[in-house]
Amino acid sequence: MNMQKLMKQAQQMQAGMAAKQEELASREVEVSVGGDKVQVRATCAGDVLAIKIDPAVVDPSDVDFLEDLVLKGVQEAIAKGKGQAEEEMKKLTGGLGIPGM
Repeated sequence: MNMQKLMKQAQQMQAGMAAKQEELASREVEVSVGGDKVQVRATCAGDVLAIKIDPAVVDPSDVDFLEDLVLKGVQEAIAKGKGQAEEEMKKLTGGLGIPGM
């Protein structure tokens, strides 16, 4: 294979990956936990944008339950976003498993 052609393909892949990462940084995912009592919205880059809590779940005598719901919601939102990001990157790299991507 021609080295120039290979370099050009690598540059195109890199440009495509940079564009996709930028897109994913603004793509949002949303998850609900606790029977929709807590909803978390995040980006595929892992930034939490919003947390909504149903007032019915706010019980001053059981703050631990609310904390667990919020934590679970945040973890699931970040995992969902990262999962989508990984799938998009696999499409670009053909599943090559490039480190750091």
